Amino acid sequence: MPAGITLLVGGARSGKSALAVRLGRSFSGPVTFVATATAGDDDMVERIQRHQDERPSGWTTIESPSLVADFPLGGMLIIDCITLWVANVLFTSAEVEPTHRFEQVLADRAATLLLLLRQRTGPTIIVTNEVGLGIVPDSPLTRTYRDALGRVNSQLAEAADRSMFLAAGRVLPLLSLTEVFT
Repeated sequence: MPAGITLLVGGARSGKSALAVRLGRSFSGPVTFVATATAGDDDMVERIQRHQDERPSGWTTIESPSLVADFPLGGMLIIDCITLWVANVLFTSAEVEPTHRFEQVLADRAATLLLLLRQRTGPTIIVTNEVGLGIVPDSPLTRTYRDALGRVNSQLAEAADRSMFLAAGRVLPLLSLTEVFT
């Protein structure tokens, strides 16, 4: 896997995390895994445990719901996942109201994250969900979340060296608008 940022985006259970782990297993150097999930209920406890069991024991794991971490410059870095990070920011942010303030705080945090990731010499894999392909949510909070995640995903895809969409365990490379129109 070449250095730079690879974004893996897709729906739930599409194979994103499995691909990230597979890429990590094939990497010849050290791997650091940043997990953003928090165990808020029994289902999440079980999901977190299942993901932990899938990762090799030799990897360094950073549990960081806020993505405030001292990322290593070298080796592979896997961040799983931005979807939960955005939810964590939404539910812990004093800036949630008004909505535009929350979205600005989130955009600023994503820009800071990208600055940190661009300093790395090793490959970075970012996992995130695409939640905007379904029906329009009926609650304002859910619409705020969906829109904010969509904007962060776009911000990450713009900065990524490679972006891939996963569906049903299959991978589709994503082209930037510049690539489409050149």
